[in-house]
Amino acid sequence: MRPVSVMRRAIRMAERTFVGTMMLACIAVMLTGVFLRYVMVAITDALDLNAISFFWVEETGEMLLSWLALVGAAIGIADRTHFTVAFLVHKLPLPVQRVVHIFNLSVTAIVGGVLAWQAWNLVKLNQGLDSPALGISLGWSYGAAVAGGVLIVVYAIKTINEPPSLDPTATSAIKAE
Repeated sequence: MRPVSVMRRAIRMAERTFVGTMMLACIAVMLTGVFLRYVMVAITDALDLNAISFFWVEETGEMLLSWLALVGAAIGIADRTHFTVAFLVHKLPLPVQRVVHIFNLSVTAIVGGVLAWQAWNLVKLNQGLDSPALGISLGWSYGAAVAGGVLIVVYAIKTINEPPSLDPTATSAIKAE
């Protein structure tokens, strides 16, 4: 096995671990929020105790979901699993399909670059501001768009070199390298 292949697999595993961890954290945070809101509030009210603050749940959930969605979108580009409408392109000659493929991924890379650039400006603008409930820099929230945008650019450019799929219903899974 080539060292590049080993490194690529390690990176892909790290991305999937990151996204899986974000997913589990989102589920845990949302379940905690539901428990605190609908169970603990009733208990603290009934026992005349101080209320438990659960305002951090919404901010934490939003931050986790933004990281999950933006890094997950980049992984979708790398795996070529994003939703596509194969209305006409798959019926065109292969060289034309290739041109459409390159055009689509070029636009995707440009959008990812603009996303990363604008998000970086927001990170710089908001890094000195703290979130109300968590008390951490708002730059971390916008950092998800920077990371996702950069990954979108990298994977769109990498995918340009792959041939377009001949089967309009096929999606590629992780390829053994």
